[in-house]
Amino acid sequence: MEQEQKIIEGCISGRRKAQNELYSRYSGLFYGICLRYAGNRTEAQDILQDSFVKIFTKISSFNKLGSFEGWMRRIVVNTALNYLRDHARERINLSLSEQYDLVADEESSDELPEPLPAEMMIKLIQSLPEGYRMVFNLYVFEQNTHKQIAEILSISENTSKTQLMRARLMLRKLITEHSSVTVNS
Repeated sequence: MEQEQKIIEGCISGRRKAQNELYSRYSGLFYGICLRYAGNRTEAQDILQDSFVKIFTKISSFNKLGSFEGWMRRIVVNTALNYLRDHARERINLSLSEQYDLVADEESSDELPEPLPAEMMIKLIQSLPEGYRMVFNLYVFEQNTHKQIAEILSISENTSKTQLMRARLMLRKLITEHSSVTVNS
């Protein structure tokens, strides 16, 4: 805790060594978060860089009421969401027919195959349409409620619920397809 406070004070003073220490400590963790939101590694790196610029710029506003890591994590998530909004390739609110087309087979009660390696799961999550990916990440990893997601993304709670359901269906399908390709290879 004392070491963290020294790093924070060093960053506030603009010392490169403190900034490098902070980056070294947290860049791996935050890069993983960025990967979950981004469509690819290049976007994740851009989001990570933008996040640390914001962290270093706003570090003096950290009020020490919560955890420093939590404060930084919120900046990373918000930066990712803003990046995706600014670089949107797809609309968040897909029409119902488009949502149906994205998940050709309906809900399946089949059991999922063996768990995939984390890196493969990240790739599969990255392959989700942007709206699905954002809702999935905010709900599963950031543990937001549908009401909170609706406010963050300016969508309805029902849209959040629908996109989460569709994201899960797509992931189930992708995992099953990946596993059958791996088994047949």
